[in-house]
Amino acid sequence: MELEQSRIEFKPVRDRRRHMPEPPPVRLVAVADVHMPSAAGWETQLDDFYVKLFRFEREGAASGHLTYKSENFRLYFDVLEPPIHRDDFRPIGIEVPILSVIEQQLIEHELEYERLKGLSPGQQTLLLQDPAGNWLQVGEMKRV
Repeated sequence: MELEQSRIEFKPVRDRRRHMPEPPPVRLVAVADVHMPSAAGWETQLDDFYVKLFRFEREGAASGHLTYKSENFRLYFDVLEPPIHRDDFRPIGIEVPILSVIEQQLIEHELEYERLKGLSPGQQTLLLQDPAGNWLQVGEMKRV
């Protein structure tokens, strides 16, 4: 089946508005920016983990700060000399577009994780640790 040729001449016009970059496809489950401890020397492993695996955006690399930007908040790492004292072991909540993609990447990188089932039907999360030893609970975004 062939389509009929259009009788309207359409010439796209260049949009002169300033370009706004898309936000990262990952979200923190928090009410404000999150601060977590990290031992000195883990910067490259944390970059690989958060930027390549979860697709956060790295900020403050020139100034030496460890900051990762998500869609809604920022994740700051306070670089400390070991031993690190942790006040609690609550996981950082992270939401990703497709949980199975992250799970496949964890398998490929041979990272340990545990699949958790929630109270609601179909609610599943992954529990794992980042290279600095902070706990993460990764779930799938539910768009409403």
